[in-house]
Amino acid sequence: MGIQGMELCAMAVVVLLFIAVLKQFGILEPMSMEDSSDSELELSTVRHQPEGLDQLQAQTKFTKKELQSLYRGFKNECPTGLVDEDTFKLIYSQFFPQGDATTYAHFLFNAFDADGNGAIRFEDFVVGLSILLRGTVHEKLKWAFNLYDINKDGYITKEEMLAIMKSIYDMMGRHTYPILRDDAPLEHVERFFQKMDRNKDGVVTIDEFLETCQKDENIMSSMQLFENVI
Repeated sequence: MGIQGMELCAMAVVVLLFIAVLKQFGILEPMSMEDSSDSELELSTVRHQPEGLDQLQAQTKFTKKELQSLYRGFKNECPTGLVDEDTFKLIYSQFFPQGDATTYAHFLFNAFDADGNGAIRFEDFVVGLSILLRGTVHEKLKWAFNLYDINKDGYITKEEMLAIMKSIYDMMGRHTYPILRDDAPLEHVERFFQKMDRNKDGVVTIDEFLETCQKDENIMSSMQLFENVI
C-alpha cells in the first residue's frame, strides 16, 4: 500500500477498522427478530444511564430495534455504561497485536468523547456511529476533520496531520506489502497538506478540508464503504 493507499486509509478506511473491532468484540451484533419490543433501554445494572430510545432515535439515524441491539452489545462489553481510554486502547491492542495501536486509539477515543470528560457514553458512541454509517458525506467529513483537529481549535496543522498518519502507520503500516518506508507518513502529509492548504497560511480550515475532500474521487468513493454495515 503506497502513499495513495495511506491517504485513503487516513481519510476513511481506518474507520472500517473501528467497525471491525466493534464486531469482533460483539458491540455490533447481528439484528435479531427476537429483539425486545420494549421502548426503553434496560437500565437496572449499569452505572451510567443513557438517554431514552426516543431521544436517541431523534439524534441518530438508527431505528429503535437497531439502538436496542447496539446497546446490548455495548453493555456486554462495558457493564458500567462507560468506556474509558484504557479500555479503548486495550481493545485495539488485542485487535492489532503486531503493531502499536495506542496512539491511534487515543485519537479515535477523543473523537468519540464529545464532551471531553474522559469517558465514552452510549450516547457518544451511537451519535458518532450514526454519522459514520448513515450520515451525509458532509457530516462524515466534518467528523474526520474533528479527528485530525487534535487540539480542537478549529484548524488542522501539518503537525496534527502527521501525528494521525504516524499513529496509523504504527498500528498497521509496517505490516503492509510492500513495506512502507519510514518517511512515508511525512511524504504523504507534505503532499496532501499542500493540496488542502489552499491559501498557504500553514493551517487547514474546515472549508478547505471539505472542498479538497469533495473534489477527490478516491475519498468520495471511500465514503460509500460505511454504508449498510449494520
